[in-house]
Amino acid sequence: MHMKTRHCLSLILALFMLQVSLAQKTYEPNWESLDSRPVAPWFEDAKFGIFLHWGPYSVPAWSPRGTYSEWYQYWMQTKTLFGNGDFTGTEVYDHHVKTYGEDFSYYDFGPMFTAEDFKAEEWARLFEDAGAQYRVITSKHHDGYCLWPSETASKTWGFPWNAGEVGAKRDLLKELEMAVKNTDVKFGTYYSLYEWFHPWWQKDKKRFVEEHFHPQFKELVEGYQPDIVWTDGEWSMEAEYWKSQELLTWLFNESSIAETVVINDRWGKGDRHKHGGYYTTEYEAGMEGDHPWEECRGIGFSFGYNANETEEDYATPQVLIYLLINTVSNGGNLLLDIGPDGKGNIPEIMQERLLAMGEWLEVNGEAIYGTRKWDRACQWSKKGKKDWKPEDTHYLPADYILKQTVDPQPGYAVREAFFTQKDNNLYVIVPGWPKEDLLIRDLKITPGTTIKLLGTDIKLESEKSGNDLLIKIPQLDQDQLPCEHAYVFKIGS
Repeated sequence: MHMKTRHCLSLILALFMLQVSLAQKTYEPNWESLDSRPVAPWFEDAKFGIFLHWGPYSVPAWSPRGTYSEWYQYWMQTKTLFGNGDFTGTEVYDHHVKTYGEDFSYYDFGPMFTAEDFKAEEWARLFEDAGAQYRVITSKHHDGYCLWPSETASKTWGFPWNAGEVGAKRDLLKELEMAVKNTDVKFGTYYSLYEWFHPWWQKDKKRFVEEHFHPQFKELVEGYQPDIVWTDGEWSMEAEYWKSQELLTWLFNESSIAETVVINDRWGKGDRHKHGGYYTTEYEAGMEGDHPWEECRGIGFSFGYNANETEEDYATPQVLIYLLINTVSNGGNLLLDIGPDGKGNIPEIMQERLLAMGEWLEVNGEAIYGTRKWDRACQWSKKGKKDWKPEDTHYLPADYILKQTVDPQPGYAVREAFFTQKDNNLYVIVPGWPKEDLLIRDLKITPGTTIKLLGTDIKLESEKSGNDLLIKIPQLDQDQLPCEHAYVFKIGS
């Protein structure tokens, strides 16, 4: 039997057994029981997803560089600001008054969120072409606006505050759900537990949880049946006040997606990396450990579209590919964010970046999808300090990875190679084409082992050097290389 076929059959069997297991078990409203539910294997196999922040904040689409534009309402109404940079705090408020006037409310952006250029099928095609295996969209951010015609939203706010009634006057979430589910890409929904200025959140949090959050969450789950529920905004209260355990008990036992849904770890203050499903990091270098995890960040700095950002604020294809490789080599997934504008256009630079990643994955996806971390994530150069990080930044900028690979700071080591493994094959991923033969330290191979360059028919020679392996690198012209930026050497039998 062909190795790939055998791997597929094994995966199908594993998924079937997981579903049987989930169907048989009844979960109790406590973390010991809820945390015993495994994360579906497809998530760990997926490795690369696309995040989308889209809502009324996409209309002004403005925030100082180094901050989140999707927080426009909060910045404006509280006259505060945080991020990478020095701020007075009033920048967004001042911009808003100058541009729209003092009497123009954030809620006045609702009718301007027309989504008139939004074409769900084109978005879904882009996600596929980018090589993404799942997609997560902000069904509702902290401003409370829903991308679906939420009955709960309009009822509890006291005025229409959803895409079905104001702005687009369409069920944007359903359109995207249907388009994505017609592809092989998994469909996920971001959902904020809290809402900055909801009247009940301001005055009666217990009522907000019981009569708004829980009913609306169930409305979302049953109406759209997402593969992933990605919660956020949990940091204001402990899980017991959100009644998260009770809600997850319903989700895992009674909901229509009880057997299939994947969740993250944002269910209560202090619970990240402790409870829920897979663990999450944000604008960080990721994490270590065997628990499934995911790093999320934007292609630019902001999650939501920020017209104030320039080309230099957007990570290059090289940086994005290195971030993906680094994340996957440590056993994680990369959830890479884009921000469409208020009309539903995905900025050209974001599309270009995604398609560049898709081109690289078309050649090298074998070393990414379905892999697991090896006994070490990477090989550092022998001299210098490891893990260079920039100083005085609240969030880790994407281009830190260049300083750890091809553009080192004086006195610092670099990651010479990254490693992943699958089906008894080891993948050695090298940033940049090696200028000389490649030495992999502490690697023994057996007779009959072959070494191939992915994307070519080239079989490479090697030799043992003590406990090390020396891979002979051929002299290739630029047009002979299979791709750009990073290259994969497959070691297997």
